Amino acid sequence: MSSTVKDMLATYPADLGDIDQAKLTTCIEECIACAQACTACADACLSEGMVGDLTKCIRTDMDCADICTATAAVLSRHTGYDANITAAILRACAMACKACGDECAKHADMHDHCRIFAEACRSCEQACNELFSALG
Repeated sequence: MSSTVKDMLATYPADLGDIDQAKLTTCIEECIACAQACTACADACLSEGMVGDLTKCIRTDMDCADICTATAAVLSRHTGYDANITAAILRACAMACKACGDECAKHADMHDHCRIFAEACRSCEQACNELFSALG
């Protein structure tokens, strides 16, 4: 099955170099999915009756959403590529996803949205780490 991300990378007019395009595609897609899940989880937390107990969860959700969105954007641009910036944002995204996944996992037994989101965080963290390792 083809994806928009994969199709866009395939149509890039210049050489993408040695980057593993499958890992790049997966990472961009996971970042986009995680950002959406972050936003939805923060919103769901805000609607819970015990919202005060979820303050840290909401904050990490919002931080993670912003970092995942920025990571997907940086990974989608290839003109004037800077490997140091790519490596730094991948590490930051993996770190944000780990922190957010850990926080949401604390609430997963009480809130299904936190359970689902923790899984999205773990998947995005893994994709970022795999792409980072592939950069060499």
